[in-house]
Amino acid sequence: MDFALTPEQESFVAGARTFARTEVGPRAAAIDAGGVFPRDLIREAGRLGLTGVTIPEAKGGAGRDYVSYAFAVEAVAFASATVAVSLTVNNSLVAEPLLEFGTAKQQAQWLPKLASGEAIGAFALSEEQAGSDAANQKTVARQDRDGYVLTGRKVWVANAEAADVAIVFANVEPAEKKRNITAFLVPMDVPGLRKTPSDSLGVRGLGCMDLELDAVRLDGNARLGEVGRGFRVAMRALDGGRVAIAAQALGVGQAALEEALAYARERVVFNQPLGDFQAIQFQLADLATDLEAARVLTWRAADSRDRQPRASVEAAMAKLQASEAAHRAADRAMQILASAGYRRGSTIERLFRDVRAAEIYQGTSEVQRMIIAEEILG
Repeated sequence: MDFALTPEQESFVAGARTFARTEVGPRAAAIDAGGVFPRDLIREAGRLGLTGVTIPEAKGGAGRDYVSYAFAVEAVAFASATVAVSLTVNNSLVAEPLLEFGTAKQQAQWLPKLASGEAIGAFALSEEQAGSDAANQKTVARQDRDGYVLTGRKVWVANAEAADVAIVFANVEPAEKKRNITAFLVPMDVPGLRKTPSDSLGVRGLGCMDLELDAVRLDGNARLGEVGRGFRVAMRALDGGRVAIAAQALGVGQAALEEALAYARERVVFNQPLGDFQAIQFQLADLATDLEAARVLTWRAADSRDRQPRASVEAAMAKLQASEAAHRAADRAMQILASAGYRRGSTIERLFRDVRAAEIYQGTSEVQRMIIAEEILG
């Protein structure tokens, strides 16, 4: 396995790193403190191809591979988990399903705008009783001769504060079977759609909203993919999304490790640098090894996503290892910095809060273990 980047890949990733360092990093603390969706940064990311990394150039995207995507997401997440997650939602959960399942008309309407950052997408799958059990959808879509009428409630919809369109999942009625989950493209200004903010511990500024759909009327052209195949749309999107979340977690975990390394070099305890103590050295060595192992799994999952029809297990392994390794990195970094890290407003305090979500959204660690176990048990 060779993950050396080509000159073209390196150029793209270098652009992402520069954007993260010069534009995102200086605003990360303010985004977190204010909880305001950074619309201007997402628009700027679009100019660099970061809102449609894997979308073909003919459709308005950057036309890049998943390995380049993973490298770019990690670079942005090193500066801000919030901006990185927003980009992954737009890329993996909205633009890619549109590319794979959308009609020519749907793609022409939305893909160029999403890929350029002109428009922002959201992904509305989760409900109060449909988190890990994502198939337990209570939102319904009643079909009539004019199209569909959607009624229900979605929770924790990232990007929804600023989104122009959302992929919404609902059970079509009348249903011929117990679960008839179908995906719909819902413009966020449609009558009957109401948004309420969801305040969160970390990744603040992600624009998370709960959505109330009160008899939202859509014409037949709003359906994304076939009736009853919406769960397939969702799972296919999440395969890519989990690779991206693994990369996002790595960025946050690496940032936490860098904070701990800097402190260990500078802090003097008992007349010597903190990093001279073997107990600290061993912790830092373990964290670096843990993150590097997760990084290789993430690159492998990204490469698999490019090369094979499904990469569910590879994506699950990458997300599981990367999210938990990053959590350990933030936790140990907090311990190494001690009171300097525990202070509200410190960088490690923000990273500590941000990284926790990576073990929850787009499938909890428990769900990833279920996917992996099902595969290895045959």
